[in-house]
Amino acid sequence: MTNPIYSDLAGKRVFITGGASGIGKAIVEAFCAQKAEVFFVDLNNEAGQDLCQNLSNAGGSTPTFKAINLLKIDELQDWIREIHAQHGPIQVLVNNAANDTRHKLEDVTPEYWDERMATNLRHFFFTAQAVLPQMKENGGGSIINYGSVSWMLKQTGMPAYTTAKSAVWGFTRSLANEGGADRVRVNMLVPGWVMTERQLTLHVTPEGLKQLEERQCLPDHVQPEDLAQATLFLASDASRMITAQQLVVDGGWT
Repeated sequence: MTNPIYSDLAGKRVFITGGASGIGKAIVEAFCAQKAEVFFVDLNNEAGQDLCQNLSNAGGSTPTFKAINLLKIDELQDWIREIHAQHGPIQVLVNNAANDTRHKLEDVTPEYWDERMATNLRHFFFTAQAVLPQMKENGGGSIINYGSVSWMLKQTGMPAYTTAKSAVWGFTRSLANEGGADRVRVNMLVPGWVMTERQLTLHVTPEGLKQLEERQCLPDHVQPEDLAQATLFLASDASRMITAQQLVVDGGWT
């Protein structure tokens, strides 16, 4: 697959959550290949440092990484403000980080529910809260919130996760109107079943793949790179009149 070059992304300041592995890693790699100025956070310090090292000699830009627990909103927003002060306003925000650990409805406690909302929804809001004024100051920007097909498919086995992911859609629509007058675009990118290392290790089975292949329109499996390329499109000027929308990348599963 030949990937397009979006010349307007070169030098743009991009902030990515959950960028050390899986889809997030592919997003970091894709923006660095476009020579963007990439900043990313992740809980896994070792994986984040390794990614920076690997990309330092890859021919694109080298990202800047900080290990941050996204449950600690103060630390997250402090770094966003620090980036602004030292480098200039963030122009692209990718809210990617999430955790789809399976759980039974009857086992969910109020404490677990709150933790799932914090892990899969709350930091989306507070990252955008910190970045939006910077984008308005800069005359525009693009915010890309990652959703999930799970709630569209009425998937069971992780009700707190699917609830949080459905709420991302409402947040995206509202924020798009909030930022629209200042040319801040806000869209939701919705992955299907992406063949990340985590999914292959924990959830992918021959039976599951067979069912997926029967339901998808396309015969291929969705890869992290497919989501990264869609993210580049929504970040670039090529999508300058697209906002308050969802882009589903699932091979026609839904």
